[in-house]
Amino acid sequence: MGQQIPVRALFHTGCEALHLIPMKTELGPQSLPENRLTEDARNSRIRINSPAELSDHPVDFTIDQVLVTLIFTLRNAKNGGPSRALKLFEGFEARISHLESRATRKDKAGADDLDFFVQCELPIARANRLINSLKQVVEDVSAFREEKVPWFPRRIRDLDRCQRLMTKFEPTLDQDHPGHRDLEYRERRSQIARLALSYKQGESLPRVEYTAEEIAIWKQVYTKLTTLYPSHACKQFVDAFWMLEKQCGYQADNIPQLQDVSTFLQERTGFRLRPVAGLLSARDFLASLAFRVFQCTQYVRHPSSPMHSPEPDCCHELLGHIPMLADKEFSQFSQELGLASLGASDEDIEKLSTLYWFTIEFGLCKQNGALKAYGAGLLSSYGELMYSLSGEPQYKAFDPEVTALQIYQDQTFQPAYFVAESFEDAKSKLWAYASKIRKPFSLRYDPLTCSVEILDKPHKVKDALTQVREDLRILCSALDKLS
Repeated sequence: MGQQIPVRALFHTGCEALHLIPMKTELGPQSLPENRLTEDARNSRIRINSPAELSDHPVDFTIDQVLVTLIFTLRNAKNGGPSRALKLFEGFEARISHLESRATRKDKAGADDLDFFVQCELPIARANRLINSLKQVVEDVSAFREEKVPWFPRRIRDLDRCQRLMTKFEPTLDQDHPGHRDLEYRERRSQIARLALSYKQGESLPRVEYTAEEIAIWKQVYTKLTTLYPSHACKQFVDAFWMLEKQCGYQADNIPQLQDVSTFLQERTGFRLRPVAGLLSARDFLASLAFRVFQCTQYVRHPSSPMHSPEPDCCHELLGHIPMLADKEFSQFSQELGLASLGASDEDIEKLSTLYWFTIEFGLCKQNGALKAYGAGLLSSYGELMYSLSGEPQYKAFDPEVTALQIYQDQTFQPAYFVAESFEDAKSKLWAYASKIRKPFSLRYDPLTCSVEILDKPHKVKDALTQVREDLRILCSALDKLS
């Protein structure tokens, strides 16, 4: 995890250290005394005893390599002992990233006895053989594994760090973007982007005073799409859209402000909005969903292409996404995708983003025997919304294992759409899929503190169960009163 103290903190490198040989500067020694080592750091240690235990505690998502930390004692080190020990690492193809030594602190230690700290990466099949071989030439061998998990936010304010923008469709860089040669449009985009880039969690959402031209684009899109919603959109979308018109200023001649919409969502499903300057990386965007935060652009698409935008803009966000986020089942489905992404490998992030694409962006569902759209990419695109329900494309039952591998199109209509029996069915299937994603920990979201807790200790699981029992007690009491 991002804030966890690595195992090398166990090896104090104060004034008693005799040698320090850093192989990589970012893996330099920790100067934290052993008696100040935190409980989390101690609990992060996993002693390696057998090949079976190696496979039971995956620390990296590359199945054939493992990161191992070794601490051992070498007696009478001046007589060529270090070279013999290090030759073993070479023989087992272990790549040493960090090496330290110090005078040993053990009882009856000789003047030339040294403790060694070695951090290395090697094929998982050779890890225990290396350890057993070391025991033939050194003493007191201890081996630990460090978990290699991509950083992820633990608290909602950590989303301030989730701002990696993708430049794929930026008008300043993409020559095919309709606004590429429009310097006035590009400057307007930059102006609005600066509002998002300076935003910090907890602040009031920035307001944008939209121009008459921007409102005219919104009106054209709004008027066209609202003619299709009653017949093409799912019931949850239609019901929420009516409430947004009533409570949040959704009108053809008015672009709603993010703060008003965010307040509406929080009261209904606990979701809130956050301004974003452009297209986020998949990892950062999905991480936000874990905290019931939707990253929302505020700029308007270029006037030369009012019915299509190569990237998300406020028409896509406010018309396509927001109504569905007002539904409790759908918001839970969205959060499940986000929670599944925290700490996931790059390969799993790619699969989860594909699942997001074919559900939250381009998903269809069954209602009263008919197909209806719930995906934002469809509900904010007049042409593709009509096409998706025309009977012409291929329709497939939503199966996360299959959907995650489907090739998608971001420049034209999708050749195939995935149909969910219901949001509850889709959520259940997604949960089953997410439970198979390899991680060395389990997570629980705490809605009171808007944070995720790593369930890595028995007492944390026990506390979570206590809360579940309390919820069940309240529900049982309510049933008794009703009966």
